Amino acid sequence: MTNNKYEEVDKQVPKQTQNQQPGVEAEMDPAPIYDDENYKGSGKLKGKNALITGGDSGIGRAVAVAYAKEGANVAIGYLDENEDVDADKTIKLIEDLGVKAVKIRLDISEEENCERIIDDVVSEFGGINILVNNAGKQFPKDDIADISEDQLRETFETNFFGLFYLTKAALQHMTDGDAIINTSSVTAYNGSPGLLDYSATKGAITSFTRSLALNLADKGIRVNAVAPGPIWTPLIPATFDGEKVQQHGADTPAKRRGQPAENAPAYVFLASNDSSYMTGQTIHIDGGNYVGS
Repeated sequence: MTNNKYEEVDKQVPKQTQNQQPGVEAEMDPAPIYDDENYKGSGKLKGKNALITGGDSGIGRAVAVAYAKEGANVAIGYLDENEDVDADKTIKLIEDLGVKAVKIRLDISEEENCERIIDDVVSEFGGINILVNNAGKQFPKDDIADISEDQLRETFETNFFGLFYLTKAALQHMTDGDAIINTSSVTAYNGSPGLLDYSATKGAITSFTRSLALNLADKGIRVNAVAPGPIWTPLIPATFDGEKVQQHGADTPAKRRGQPAENAPAYVFLASNDSSYMTGQTIHIDGGNYVGS
């Protein structure tokens, strides 16, 4: 599982931290690889309208660029003004590919905000065909006794409640052939001793994906997920200490962290007609970290 470009970037990561979640990509060293220049779009999503939460950076930015390459109009949702610099860059990347782009800065942990985001996307683009629920937070704690009620609520309200609210609002505008893609995690399958509440939200997302897929099957709306492993995104330096950041991904069979660009094609596949016979499934992009059973 070798790729010189990705391996070289992985070797260059020094110790670093950021003080606020979900982190800022512009402050990362080295910058994550969000675009594979060898990936050529072929119009798989032409005329489609997509919303990607956490779309300003990390996996969300990579997906936004790939969707734009495939001809989709792309809206990105993000949390606060600290991420404006990332959001502005992503919007330019999308627009430079000849499609429409819009950024929406709102906290998805509140249902009213989720309804507003969907209304804004429909107003800007005339509809919504693809919803990518990708935003997330994590707060490592080695002891369950250290996880406060406030932390538990914040993690679930962002990672799961926001996803639920957005899906509920988007489905009022979606129809046969449209798609919902949720970002799960390898932690939903392997567990994580230091991310108890985060991995629980990802388990909930995985179960929700399967259940909603069955619920919507008669309507022709497909629901799938991607479960990334250790990927070089702003969430990593915003979450862990410098030593863990530097060693991030080294314990996978691939012996390195993944890059956002390595995830994007899976999201294109699940949004396009290429996956027309898939629903309720999860694609694992984790360097071999989850073997399955």
